[in-house]
Order: sequence, then C-alpha cells, then structure tokens
Amino acid sequence: MIESNTTRLDATRLRRSAYNRPEGHYDPLLAETARGTKGGEYLRRFWQVVAASDDATRTPANVRVLSEDLILYRDGSGTVGLLYPRCAHRGTSLYYGATEEHGIRCCYHGWVFGADGSCLEQPLEPGGGRARDNFFQPFYPVEERYGLIFAYMGPPEKQPLLPRYPCLEQLEPDESIVIDKLSRPIGGPVIADYNWFQHYENIMDPFHVVMLHDHFSGSQFVPETGIVPEVSFEYTARGIKATKLRILGDGRTLRRVTELALPTASIIPDPTYAQTGPVTGMNFMMPIDDTHFRVYGARRLSGEPPRSKMARGSWADMTPEEKRAHPGDYEAQSGQGTITLHSEDHLAATDRGVAMLRKRYRQQVEVVASGGDPEGLGYNEADALIEFESGNFIEE
Repeated sequence: MIESNTTRLDATRLRRSAYNRPEGHYDPLLAETARGTKGGEYLRRFWQVVAASDDATRTPANVRVLSEDLILYRDGSGTVGLLYPRCAHRGTSLYYGATEEHGIRCCYHGWVFGADGSCLEQPLEPGGGRARDNFFQPFYPVEERYGLIFAYMGPPEKQPLLPRYPCLEQLEPDESIVIDKLSRPIGGPVIADYNWFQHYENIMDPFHVVMLHDHFSGSQFVPETGIVPEVSFEYTARGIKATKLRILGDGRTLRRVTELALPTASIIPDPTYAQTGPVTGMNFMMPIDDTHFRVYGARRLSGEPPRSKMARGSWADMTPEEKRAHPGDYEAQSGQGTITLHSEDHLAATDRGVAMLRKRYRQQVEVVASGGDPEGLGYNEADALIEFESGNFIEE
C-alpha cells in the first residue's frame, strides 16, 4: 500500500508535537562538579583557581568551589589557608574565627589551626592541649602565582605540580600581571547562574560570533567578526585548538587561534583584534557548583595597571527589554537553562569543535573514573610548563 501525503503529514505532526517530546536530561560527565561524581573527581585532579590573591585577607571569607564550601584566609605571616569550615572541635564555622600570626583561631573555644590543618593551640584544655597533635582541621593545599590563588582538591598522593604558563612569565621591566575578576568573556554578572561547561564549550563555537555578536545584535566587537571564517579544529596535548581564517577587505588574511587547556583554562585572543601576535594572557574558569561559575582573567600589561572596576558597566545598566533585543554570550548561554539538556541537542557541521571537546572531556573523565591519570598533569618542571599557539596574526 502506498502511504498517502495525509498519512505522512499526520505522522510528522505527531513526531514534532511538543507534547510527545521525550523527557530531556543533562550529561552528568560534562556538568557535575561535586566530590564523588565522575566529573567532580576529574576536576579535582588539577589545580583550580579559587580566588585572586588580594581576596585572601586577615578577615576569613566563605568561598565555594567545586560544590564545596570552604574558608579562605591569610594569616599574619602572609600564608594563605583554605580549610573545611566546621571546626574540628565542636563544629562551629571558622568564618567567625580570627586570624593569628600563624593560623586561624576558632571563636567558640579558641582552638588554633594552621594552613596545613595542624592544631596549634587548645587554650582551655589542660596544659594548653597536651594531645593537640591528635587533632587536625581538614585543609586543601594552595599556591599563589600570577596574582591568583590555586588549590589542589584531589587525592593527596596524586598531587601534580602547579603548571607554569610562559605567556604570563618573562615579563619586561614595564610589564605587570593584571587580574580581571569581572568574568568579561561572559558579558553578564560576575557570578554566572548556570553550568560552567555551557560557557566553556562556547569557546569552541566560532560560528556563533558571526550570528550572535554581529548579525543578530549589531556588531558587538569589530566589523571583522561578521566575516564567516574558514575553521579547522585539532586536539592538542592539553585540550583542543581552533584556527579561524578570515579574508579581510584589503586582501590580507586574519588568522585567529583559540585554545582550551583542559579542564578549565581558555586562551582567547583579543576579540577586537587591536592586539596582534601571540596572546599575553589567559582565563581560568572557576566552577562554583553545578549551576554557578565565574571566570578569572590574568593579563600581561605594559605601563601603569588600570584601576579595577567592579561594576558590570553597560550590561548592568541595560534594561531586561534591551538585553532581550541585544543578547550576548550571557543571554545565549543562560538561555539554555541552569544546566542545559544535552539529550535535546542536535549538533550540526558547524558544531564540530563542540563535539570534539565533549568527546575529549568525557573520555578524560572516564579515564579518572577507571583509576587512571588524566592527560595534562605535570610531575616534573618540564611537563608543568604549558605553552600555547593562540593569538591574532595578520598574514599577507
């Protein structure tokens, strides 16, 4: 029997009906950050940015990283501590404690803990705490570099060296490292209210620039962003690289190279193309939990560092109507939901970079889940040195 056009149309309407759609779900390997989850355990095998150096002060601060609530402080000697918040004695929060020359003193009974978790004083116990060496406060090791505080939150026996990035080193006499805390790559609030991977994979989607940042909302960067690029993607030793070629009006070629260093670093050239040559900075994603994140940027700059501005500028001043009419990355990414439903995605040819990133990330998560070591860890100085090819290059 030959199927009639009416029958085919009825079947199509049934298939496309929103009522009949399957229940969507997110991919936990990509989205989850908590301790004990596959994704969370993968992230914990690497040093993660938890704050800028100037955020660690003599006043204890609550910080949330990888779905864990912690206490960050700097003691009188300048040492930074990152501790589990519940005091090992009776459980009150060390947020209410006071920093000492070497540690933090709990407000409840005065026990003092060092940045390495050791119990230094028990002032109300007999003899000042004769058995205090038997007590400790859970802690995470931290290191400061490039004006940022990095923490290792994984298995102690697996701790790698903190990576070094030449693009942030070998400074000229008039250069300094400037930290951007404003999550500028997102163009929204400092703390974004959706899953971090939605922003991370966006960096491997160069085609959205043409539509979102140029044709749809008007040029949000420079006219060159409206030129559809010729794009190639390839895996690197630490992640994935995208090379975009644009033929400019004067016949020259703009070659723009962007990289991701798994699991959370991004190396993005100046989007206005005002700076050509290799990149002089990079961004570090900070997954706060499964539905919040922020981005810290570190840049080499010449001359006097600009004064930090904590306002969000024009985005914060826009009305909801203006944000709807002129969306940027924040609107497009948060519009996917607090955690996007990966099962409902239909990746196409222009999503090759996103597909490659998801594949590599899932594979590395499963390596850790199977008891292996992920790619990109450095246990000697040579392996801990990470170089990039990213930049804007004008070619004749």
